[in-house]
Amino acid sequence: MIEHGEVTLLLRRIQEGDRAAISDLASVAFPELRRLASACLRREGSGHTWFPTDLVDELWVRLLRRDRIEFQDRSHFLGAAVHLMRALVIDHARMRRAGKRSPPHHEIPAGFPQADAEQLLALNDALDRLATMSPRQAQIVEMRYFAGFTIEEIAGALELSPKTIKREWAAARAWLHAELRARPDEKM
Repeated sequence: MIEHGEVTLLLRRIQEGDRAAISDLASVAFPELRRLASACLRREGSGHTWFPTDLVDELWVRLLRRDRIEFQDRSHFLGAAVHLMRALVIDHARMRRAGKRSPPHHEIPAGFPQADAEQLLALNDALDRLATMSPRQAQIVEMRYFAGFTIEEIAGALELSPKTIKREWAAARAWLHAELRARPDEKM
């Protein structure tokens, strides 16, 4: 796992205008981001066509498009990375779902199987609703479900106790389960 202090130092250098620090951050963070991307894609089943490196590459492209890179520390950076990975995977699923409605001769970008895309989109919508009520629980779900963080890793990243993370994770899972069951059009 990438070190707290090293990433925080690189983020400060980036904020001070040191463009070389972006490359340094990429070198330091790549293994951890690739691990997160692998976990994220592993959760999506066998139908996707992205490799972890593709997801990390797209993540960097999106991060570098920003006018300013303003992350406070490693935890903030990894939380934002997981959130952006989720958004990229969801966008990919939406393209796949949109392909279902396209004419048969139209080439569809490869992505998730249709059922997986529908489930992923339903989960995403429910997670967005959860985020309006409990942003921390939504962040825990993103880190646990989409990035495959352990309870201890989430606790370290969010600077909370593992007991608190377990309690929040259980509450979020229960709420999401009930929310998805209550919406027949959103099967999970």
